This record gives sequence, C-alpha cells and structure tokens, in this order.
Amino acid sequence: MVRVKRGVAANKRRKKVIKEAKGYKWSRKSKYVAAKQALLKAWTYAYRDRKVKKRAKRQLWQIQINAICRQNGTTYSKFIAGLRKNAIEVDRKILSQLAKENSDLFIKILEKAKS
Repeated sequence: MVRVKRGVAANKRRKKVIKEAKGYKWSRKSKYVAAKQALLKAWTYAYRDRKVKKRAKRQLWQIQINAICRQNGTTYSKFIAGLRKNAIEVDRKILSQLAKENSDLFIKILEKAKS
C-alpha cells in the first residue's frame, strides 16, 4: 500500500476558508478555526437577513401606500380590500412606485378601488 500524504488537500481547504474571511477583524481573518466560526455565523445571518430584507421592503411599501391613501381620504386596509373586490391585481411594490412617481395614476386606481 502506498502512503498517501493529505497535506495538499487540507491546506487548500484552509486557504479557501481564510480567503473567504478576508476583511474580517482580528484573528478571524488569519486563523483557520476563528475564520471558520466567523464564516458559519456570517452565512447564517446572511441567510436569515435575506428574508428580513424582503419583509422590511414590504413594510416600507405598505407605509408609503398608506400615506398617500390617507391623504386622499381612505385607509390602507380599505384600499387593499377595494382592489381585491374589483379584481385589480397590482402588487405593493408597483403601487408604492406609482404613489411616489406617478401619483395621478395612483389616485385613479384609488378611486376605482373606492367605488
């Protein structure tokens, strides 16, 4: 049986982890064990916060829509209910953009939802 030395693969793996941790503070950028722990934590936060980011955006859109709805004498919930009742399928992102950039069109949609 031939002796297999495994240093090359191990060093490659460690180098890859250290390279991923570039820019981290203290020993987390240079020591393998610390870098590995930091990366595991970072990837966990990244996975979680991709969902939090979507949640925060949706909240922002709702706030913006509610603000313009209240200026025109209705509430967000009544506006959304009116859209559903009249089968107007426009998502909140687009409604928010219309409220900011093209308020005339948004007000027309609002009137349609009120009726």
